[in-house]
Amino acid sequence: MDGGGRLDQPLTRSRQSAAKPVGAPHDEPSRTRAPVDRLRRGENRFAAFAGYRRLTARWAAIIAHLPRGAGVIGSILLIAGALVYGAVAGQHLPAVIDWTKDARDIAANAVGFRIAAISLSGEKEVSREEILTTAGVTGRASLLFLDADAARQRLLANPWIADAAVLKLYPNRLQITITERHAFALWQKNGRLSVIADDGTVLEPFVENRYLGLPLVVGRDAERQAKDFLAVVDRYPDIRSALRASILVADRRWDLRLTNGIDVQLPESDVAAALDRLVGLDHDKKLLSRDITVVDLRLPDRVTVRLSDAAAAARDEALKATLKKKKGGDA
Repeated sequence: MDGGGRLDQPLTRSRQSAAKPVGAPHDEPSRTRAPVDRLRRGENRFAAFAGYRRLTARWAAIIAHLPRGAGVIGSILLIAGALVYGAVAGQHLPAVIDWTKDARDIAANAVGFRIAAISLSGEKEVSREEILTTAGVTGRASLLFLDADAARQRLLANPWIADAAVLKLYPNRLQITITERHAFALWQKNGRLSVIADDGTVLEPFVENRYLGLPLVVGRDAERQAKDFLAVVDRYPDIRSALRASILVADRRWDLRLTNGIDVQLPESDVAAALDRLVGLDHDKKLLSRDITVVDLRLPDRVTVRLSDAAAAARDEALKATLKKKKGGDA
């Protein structure tokens, strides 16, 4: 203590006081920033509220000049738009559409347009249930709202159905007539086997046992050209009965693979003339019964035959034996 009874001041400041400049107010920025921020937020809210009031006033002025009843219509449109937006945003639109269709069908059925009788004809490969389901005919469907054209297009999407007619007979009868395609041949492409119709339509991507007796065509675009080609081959029953597969080569000409393993190479044009020659050679010289692998009929003025390996070896041995005999005789 000094002589006046006062405590002596410390010769050194504390660390806390030494860290701050002399005469600087303590925590002033943090004390003043919060009120300023609150004031600014309040101003922004007030400005937004004022803008909202001005916008509301403008809409009120516009609505005041609209004809009577326009407000109700606008409200209905607004609600409808909100419902549609909600259905789309929530991914419920298909369910809403189905509900709407069911509602209108129920109303139509209630006034006498329920489908009471269905006449269906022409089906064989396609079942009755599949036809009605594809056409959109259910127990709730009404004749009034059934779209006959759309039903026909859906039926034509089935590969087995070549043509279809959907006729509505008011008030409660429906007539469906279909024309089916028929299984014509088996088509092999890239190692995959399918059942095709005569116009090349793929009917089934797999082969049931009942189709194994159909003619086999192989190659790209063979399904489109098979009808005309096989019509020519069918004129020659002996060839047709011995035919294992018809192979389209380079989209230009056909090879025949017979059941005995012989390949017959046909020309690009005048296939009938080439088959006439083949039948004549087989009848006169039993060509297709010989030990050969290929019969080349691509040139109109000659027939080339390729022997099997065994036949070629036997021929070479026979030629060698003949040459030895000739040499021995000359000696």
